[in-house]
Amino acid sequence: MPQNEYIEEAIKKHGRRFDHETRERKKAARKFHKDSQYAQKVHGWKAKMLNQKRRKEKIEMKKTIKLHEAKQADQKTDDVVPDGAVPAYLLDREGQQRAKVLSNMVKQKRKEKAGKWAVPLPKVRGIAEDEMFKVIKTGKRQAKAWKRMVTKPTFVGDGFTRKPPKYERFIRPMALRYKKANVTHPELKASFYLPIIGVKKNPQSPLYTQLGVLTKGTVIEVNVSELGLVTTGGKVVWGKYAQITNNPENDGCINALLLV
Repeated sequence: MPQNEYIEEAIKKHGRRFDHETRERKKAARKFHKDSQYAQKVHGWKAKMLNQKRRKEKIEMKKTIKLHEAKQADQKTDDVVPDGAVPAYLLDREGQQRAKVLSNMVKQKRKEKAGKWAVPLPKVRGIAEDEMFKVIKTGKRQAKAWKRMVTKPTFVGDGFTRKPPKYERFIRPMALRYKKANVTHPELKASFYLPIIGVKKNPQSPLYTQLGVLTKGTVIEVNVSELGLVTTGGKVVWGKYAQITNNPENDGCINALLLV
C-alpha cells in the first residue's frame, strides 16, 4: 500500500472521532484570522509570494462566480405588437425578452474542463481491502503471501497482457472482466448496450482506479458514437462519462447512468 493511504485506511476501518465535524468547522472559521495575521506580519520575498498566490485565488474565485451567474441578453419575441393601446411611435418597435446567453453545450464543456459533475450517486459505501482482495498463497514458501486476487468485477483494455505469474501481484479473473455496460440516457429515457473505454475514477481508492475495479459509484468512460451525439462544431461525440448505479458483482451486469 502507498505510504499516504494509511490514514484513509484507518478512517475506513474505524471511522472518525465524534467531534470531527465540530473541529473542522472551528478550524475553517479560524483560518481566515490566521491568514490575516500572517499577511500583516510577513514581509520580503514571502510577502511577494503570498500576494501572488492570493491574486491567483481571487482570479479563480471571480471566474467561478462569473461561470455560475446566468448571463442575460436581449432576445426578440414573435409578438411584434403588444396587447392593448400602444402609441404610434412604438408600433414598429419589436418586443424583447431576457434570455440566458450560455448554451447547455458550453456549460457542459466547462464542467468537463473543471472535472465537476453532478453525479447521480454522490455517496457510496466504503469497501475494505479484505472484501476487495483475496490472499493467494502459492509456491514453496507460503508464509509470504503477497499475491492478491481481485474479487470484484474489473475492466482491462483490449491490449492487456498478464505479467508472468512470478511477477504478478494482482490477479484479475477472466470471469469477472467486463467490456460492455447498460447505459441509460437520462434525457432520452432509453438504455443502450455500450462498450467501455476505461475507468475514469473509482471513489474507493486510487489503487482500485488503477486496477480498473468496477464498483457502485465508479465513473467509467463509454463509447457513445452509435448514439449519434454531435457537438456544436458538428463533430460526433465519441466518449462520454457514466456512473455505475448497481452492484455488478451481485447482478452479473453493469448498469450505468450517462452524465449529461
